[in-house]
Amino acid sequence: MQSVIEYLKLWQPHPFVDHFTVALILLGIVTDLVGSIFSTRLWLRYMALSLMILGAIGAALSNITGGWEAHRIWNSVSGPGKDVLERHAWWGDILPWVFAVLALWRLGSQFLGFLAATRPIYLLAAIVSGVLIVYQGHLGGVMVYDYGIGTAAYAGGQTTPQPSASPGVPGAEATTAAPLPGAPLATPSPIPSATQSATPTPTASVMATPGTIPTPPGSSSGAAPSASPPISSSPSISPAPAESPSAGNGAAKNL
Repeated sequence: MQSVIEYLKLWQPHPFVDHFTVALILLGIVTDLVGSIFSTRLWLRYMALSLMILGAIGAALSNITGGWEAHRIWNSVSGPGKDVLERHAWWGDILPWVFAVLALWRLGSQFLGFLAATRPIYLLAAIVSGVLIVYQGHLGGVMVYDYGIGTAAYAGGQTTPQPSASPGVPGAEATTAAPLPGAPLATPSPIPSATQSATPTPTASVMATPGTIPTPPGSSSGAAPSASPPISSSPSISPAPAESPSAGNGAAKNL
């Protein structure tokens, strides 16, 4: 028997047993409400009774399979997820007894005349129990989808992304994408600072030399500058020609 239990644990049947339990109980409650409206349809009441009995059995199986999962993951859960797990486990221990009592109550109200008058109270209790089992399923969803409890990605209260392996290659590890060979790598170009001062462009300084004409900047460097004859700044005054003595004698003769 123990080997059979260990084999069933490998299948992890708790999720789908829970789903069938919730579906059977809710459908049984709805069917019983419809059978109360159409009281002449006795087959609806028998159907509701059968669904409630199957739902109570499913609740007991959910408690057993949930205990297997709790034993497997209880010590590895910490943080806020542990609080959700404790609430889920607490309701998982209470609700199977609740639905077992409801199944016996429903069976007695169907076949025992003195319990038939309690049918309205039974329906009210069944509706409240249906709300509680929906809340129980919500707690299970929070554990799995919000905290990852019971999944392979759960590690110490946090979910860690798993590296994706290449399909069809066993043991392949995820690698980062490398650039294609020969493709130029884009390097960011430096952006000149707005506060950087502009470097002044050097200009050719020309010193005026007396007697020379400066070469304009666009002229060829090989051409020799043409020099003009130096110009004297002070004008030269030539002396007046001296009168020769012969000229003076001639003037005297004329007198």
